[in-house]
Amino acid sequence: MSLITSIADLETLYGTPSEASDIKVSDRLTSHYKSLIEASPFVALATSGPEGLDCSPRGDPNQVMVVQDNKTLLMPDRHGNNRIDSLRNIVRNGEIALMFLIPGSNTTLRVNGTAVVSVDPELLNAHTVAEKSPRSMIIVTIREIYFQCARAIMRSGLWEPDKFVAKDDLPTTGQIMQELKESFDGATYDAEWPARAKETMW
Repeated sequence: MSLITSIADLETLYGTPSEASDIKVSDRLTSHYKSLIEASPFVALATSGPEGLDCSPRGDPNQVMVVQDNKTLLMPDRHGNNRIDSLRNIVRNGEIALMFLIPGSNTTLRVNGTAVVSVDPELLNAHTVAEKSPRSMIIVTIREIYFQCARAIMRSGLWEPDKFVAKDDLPTTGQIMQELKESFDGATYDAEWPARAKETMW
């Protein structure tokens, strides 16, 4: 097995970035980067803590994160599984990375920065959905922001309907958990999930 073990070896292998790779990086929101964030209903949130790394999917109708100013983004923490892995990491570390996806677009957007968790009532009440406020707000300070090369989305065919995987070709969440714990009633979990999701979406 041949391994790359130094930055020098990596740079020799890959060469230097193109001019476009450097130009696209900003330390704050530009008007176009703001437009991309406002078009994105989904973001992957990466955090780091003593136990290691974590990456969590986040979504909201129309716009997953709110632009407060050209250095600050707000993300309501909606109802979830209460593991709070991301929040635990943010409280202890604060370093975060974000990757925004825009349905139908091959352009993805990356943000690196820091985050804090706020429970300011005024802030929470301003982001109510279905008469339910988020329990906390993740406030992100942008260190760098840039768009990602479109090749990954293009290669994957992510938005192409003929690449969509049929639901019946995948294991259900109940089946996954029953495989991990044989006594778990996966069939009942799956049957009850649609109603439970509807009731606890926000």
